[in-house]
Amino acid sequence: MESRLTRIILRCWTAGVLLFLFVPIALIVLYAFNKSNVQSWPIQGLSVKWFAVAWHDQQVRSALILSLKAGALATAIALVLGSAAAFGVHRYRFFGRDAISLLVVLPLALPGIITGIALNSAFNFAGINLSLLTIVIGHATFCIVVVYNNVIARLRRTSDSMYEASQDLGANGWQTFRFVTFPLLSTALVSGSLLAFALSFDEVIVTTFTAGAQNTLPLWIFGAIRLGQQLPEVNVVVVFVLILTVIPITVASRLTGSRGFTRSSAAGDR
Repeated sequence: MESRLTRIILRCWTAGVLLFLFVPIALIVLYAFNKSNVQSWPIQGLSVKWFAVAWHDQQVRSALILSLKAGALATAIALVLGSAAAFGVHRYRFFGRDAISLLVVLPLALPGIITGIALNSAFNFAGINLSLLTIVIGHATFCIVVVYNNVIARLRRTSDSMYEASQDLGANGWQTFRFVTFPLLSTALVSGSLLAFALSFDEVIVTTFTAGAQNTLPLWIFGAIRLGQQLPEVNVVVVFVLILTVIPITVASRLTGSRGFTRSSAAGDR
């Protein structure tokens, strides 16, 4: 049994870690409503005028549209390729299966600067100009990993008896996928897509090497901070990025908790 002192220390430590992580974020949110354009404490008053200023800033809107396009396209590519890779690795036994699984998840483990430099060199070697396409390719390299991990985790928890029962009832491969596999994987696909989009939307390092002269929203934030002339707008944009990042992650977390039919549940039904 833990002593009372140990429990108090652990609680204080946990509270300290949470404060360390979230107090800076709370300050940014508060500064977004600061009436003054000077970030000082205490703030001079509350106002929402900077939200209107940021919304009517053409650079911010262009960066937002580019970020949304890149995130949506990268997520779509990751959904197709990540799911296909998960099915192939899970369903079939072949030489090098474990190596392929490692290579699929490797881009997420590598530092973003290495991936960015490698992609930039590859694009220059192939004579490909940096554009929305190169941003999408760069983001897809790590978004695939997120979808792959979600789908293969659900496949490993799904009972093989479901597929066998479908085949025993005369269903072909397409019918089994439509009526059995897809419903079982639907929440994993949705949660993987949401996580991939959130990861793509606020990616900075890889985007720096693949965007060229274009600005996504995170790149605009870093540029504005460096110049130091648009800090109130930066705070507003950061709040917006937080919302667009936290919501998909929260929804994905809730969906991931939905296990569907697993081996244990199927055994329980019998």
